[in-house]
Amino acid sequence: MARPVIGIIGNAYSVENRFSVQIAGQSNLKAVVDVTGALPLIFAGDPQLTDISDLLGVVDGVLLTGARANVHPSLFGTPPDPRHEPYDEARDTVALPLIEACVARAVPLFGICRGFQEMNVAAGGSLHPEIRELPGRMNHRMPRLETGEIHPDPTVVFADRHEVRLIPDGVFARILGRETIRVNSLHGQGILELGERIVAEGIAEDGTIEAIRFNGAEGFALGVQWHAEYDPQDNPVNRALFQAFGEAVKAYKLRR
Repeated sequence: MARPVIGIIGNAYSVENRFSVQIAGQSNLKAVVDVTGALPLIFAGDPQLTDISDLLGVVDGVLLTGARANVHPSLFGTPPDPRHEPYDEARDTVALPLIEACVARAVPLFGICRGFQEMNVAAGGSLHPEIRELPGRMNHRMPRLETGEIHPDPTVVFADRHEVRLIPDGVFARILGRETIRVNSLHGQGILELGERIVAEGIAEDGTIEAIRFNGAEGFALGVQWHAEYDPQDNPVNRALFQAFGEAVKAYKLRR
């Protein structure tokens, strides 16, 4: 039997400021191959190139990845600000209705970082462009040198930086077999107000929402604020999440 297929959303990118391309981080592809055993399929985060109905006729699950661009604030009633650019409105236009379609059809859905934020916005929630500016919050952005440059060592950038407490007997607690975990942190934007159908299952020590699920979804519909795709080959928390996603994808393929 052919392997199940997991669609991985692409992001708009310009090569040499001349060539428009769609990209997806290789760590996302490797996480899918190494842990779920599925075939990764990159699809364009552009409504001119991706038809959602056709896409869902091909894939057995969807991975919404992290990205440099923030979700456009007009989608949750906030005016845009040049300080919080770049934006990728084409991806927004694909991702939000795709989330609704996945939940409606019980297609397994896993959102990471930007994908986690997209899930909340799709459910009517809002985001804050700089979580660290809220009272009592820590700096969730990636570590930098004193010069302001991003730290050159990825093991430092993606190191576990804070705890997340999971709600007892929630979906995440059952998957991970514990109620407290440690995760990496590489985001500026984060959830401000929860969407109507979104349940917060994991909260950082400073009150930042880190793990969510779609309430009432028949299929796998989970999101995490941290970058679970970085090291699921070795990290037991991230590995368990991708394994659970993979099992849901395999079950969905069988039901098809």
